[in-house]
Amino acid sequence: MTTFRIGEAAELLGVSADTVRRWIDAGRLAAERDGHGHRVITGADLAAFARDRAAAPDGTGSSSARNRLRGIVTAIVKDQVMAQVDLQVGPFRVVSLMSREAVDELGLEVGSLATAVVKSTNVVVER
Repeated sequence: MTTFRIGEAAELLGVSADTVRRWIDAGRLAAERDGHGHRVITGADLAAFARDRAAAPDGTGSSSARNRLRGIVTAIVKDQVMAQVDLQVGPFRVVSLMSREAVDELGLEVGSLATAVVKSTNVVVER
C-alpha cells in the first residue's frame, strides 16, 4: 500500500506540513506510524481527504496551472476498453480519459502518485 510522509501529503494538498500535522492532531486526517516512528498517511486515506476537501473549495481562484501537475489518484472508473482517472492536484481536480490498458500498465490505483501532463492549444487563465 502506498503511504505518504507529512511533507509529501502537504505538497499534494497545496498546504504546509504544519497544516497537515494540525489536521492529523485534530483527527481530521488519519495517520499511522511507520517502522521508524514517523507519521505517515495511507494513499487511500489521503485520496479520500483530498476528495472531501475539493468538495468544499476555498474560493481563492487566483492561480493558473502549469503543464505538469503532480497529484494523487482519487478515483478510477474502468470499462472494457477505456478508463477515467481522477487526480487531485492541490485544490484542483484533473480528469483524464485513457485506455484501460494504459491504466493497468501504469499500475494506477486510488492513492497512487501520478503526474498529469497537459498540452493544449487553448488555455484559459482566470483571476
